[in-house]
Amino acid sequence: MGAWLALAAAYAVSAQPTGGAEAKRPTRLFSEDQPIRATIRGPISAVVATPIPARTARPAVLELSVPAAEKHSIQLSPRGLTRRQKEQCTFPPLRVEFTGKPDKASLFEGQKRLKLVTHCRNATSHEQYVLLEYSAYRMLNLLSPAGLRARLGSFDYADTNGRVTESRIGFFVEDPDDAASRNGLKEIRTTGRIAVAQLDPAAAARAALFEYMIGNTDWSMRAGPQGDICCHNFRLFGAAANSQGAMVPVPYDFDASGLVNAPYAVPAEELRISSVRDRQYRGYCAHNAQALAAAADFRAKQPQIIGILSAIPGLDERRRSGAAAYLEAFFRDIATDETTAKRVLKTCIS
Repeated sequence: MGAWLALAAAYAVSAQPTGGAEAKRPTRLFSEDQPIRATIRGPISAVVATPIPARTARPAVLELSVPAAEKHSIQLSPRGLTRRQKEQCTFPPLRVEFTGKPDKASLFEGQKRLKLVTHCRNATSHEQYVLLEYSAYRMLNLLSPAGLRARLGSFDYADTNGRVTESRIGFFVEDPDDAASRNGLKEIRTTGRIAVAQLDPAAAARAALFEYMIGNTDWSMRAGPQGDICCHNFRLFGAAANSQGAMVPVPYDFDASGLVNAPYAVPAEELRISSVRDRQYRGYCAHNAQALAAAADFRAKQPQIIGILSAIPGLDERRRSGAAAYLEAFFRDIATDETTAKRVLKTCIS
């Protein structure tokens, strides 16, 4: 029971709203942490073979068996870019879009479109990378009520001929709109680059320190790809959809982090670090005071953060101990305000 209590504690923290009286209850799918079991039936081979950058959606069926039997018509499409390159991965991340509205008795009540994080390759070792990325979401839930939630599951992928082509661990990621709603906030969908002054200082510092903790540098909380909404592997929440200030940056997509250490993950050349295991703080100097306050909170929650790893079903001991050692190094970096300033904040962005 101890492991599952640790995960429940993470959701208890993230259940605390940040935005006031209009906060909504979490959707059913992301209000519990029991792993689900499901089968996706459809043209799996065609979805996998979709040429980059197309994201062609194809009709399929999602069948849930645990915690209860359900069947839904969906549109299934590949997403992402790097992981769709065949030299990197043989199976893409997926998007599931419900063609009908799941009823109130469904686990998927209130869901429209969901990201499904999948294995990269068929080797069972790649499931460990999925579990480590899932653990990062759970750690974020422990640290911030605005963090996107995740629901772990076992997924069978059955092609149109009925043959199961893959059977692997994956997880659904909460839609940002739902995460904003349960915090009494709205998602801000803006294009272009935002100013540092538009960010909520405490939230921005906490998010940057979290990314440093897991060794992730593949993000920007101020800009997204050209022509796309802000931001790169971040979403912005605010009091209103058109808010221009006090924006809460919320990170996601952690597969390129040092914590996960996926074989396809490499740091950007301009960062001048040789491995994703090498940490580099990319928060803003204007938020250094808030970063020191966040570090104190991280220190207070060190046992719970590292304890998340023991609560992840299926995570093998070698990966768990390696991830724990990686996190322990982070906590040495932030052991005091002095070490935090010397080892972490020295690379802050002016």
